[in-house]
Amino acid sequence: MKQLKHITLTLLLAVASLSAAKAQCGIENKAFQAGEFLYYNLYFNWKFIWVKVGTASMSTVEATYNNTRAYKTSLITRGNNKLDKMFTMRDTLLSYCDMNLNPLYFRKGAKEGKRYYVDELWYSYPKNNCHLKMHRIENSGEHRWKEAEYQDCIYDMMSIFLRARNFDASHYKKGEKIPMPISDAKHLSNSWLVYKGKEKFKVDDTKEKFNCLVFSFVEREDGKNHELIRFYVTDDVNHIPVRLDMFLKFGSAKAFLKGYKGVRSPMTSKIQ
Repeated sequence: MKQLKHITLTLLLAVASLSAAKAQCGIENKAFQAGEFLYYNLYFNWKFIWVKVGTASMSTVEATYNNTRAYKTSLITRGNNKLDKMFTMRDTLLSYCDMNLNPLYFRKGAKEGKRYYVDELWYSYPKNNCHLKMHRIENSGEHRWKEAEYQDCIYDMMSIFLRARNFDASHYKKGEKIPMPISDAKHLSNSWLVYKGKEKFKVDDTKEKFNCLVFSFVEREDGKNHELIRFYVTDDVNHIPVRLDMFLKFGSAKAFLKGYKGVRSPMTSKIQ
């Protein structure tokens, strides 16, 4: 789960079960709307110099998943030739969440270095639990299937991102931890967000300046805590990430907001 978490969902339920799932795992969405598109430039620290190495884009549209109205969110990252010389990065993430942001389906197809793999998760909510059906296609082509059921809500890197955009940070204290249970097709991650406070940030690519909330995404693995991503989101209702600092096995990377459209609410965090 450490590798490229940047920026990283189900069987149709009976009406009663779905209603319970919404109460348990959903959250009211005030941050975004269908038709939102975000664009980023990616940079990598190469011999103490930050070099542009690719782009990323995220889109959210309205769709139907198993006869359920849903948000379909896609995240695509593409490294350029400069990055390919160090590390190939071709990631495509796809998420379906219902209109209350309950996860329904998740897929990640990733070429990272010389390795290519596919993760899929299908969510269902029997008896108010969260059931995951997991599928991994290994680099060797081997298919691995397993299932697990939890009493708590479980998310993937896309659905938790959409959920986190709707958190009300006005009540958070600096240093406060927010549990973020995330699974891929292999294991459940013991992970959480840490609220780091507020900062002003100027996006070099666009020269726009924003008041931001700062969070760190931390995962515990092998008995140690690892900060994977530090991200800056606009201090307004939209909570759009304008900067992401990614701490990878092969070095440090950053993503800076290049452009946006279809934003739901006025960007009141923007400093004129």
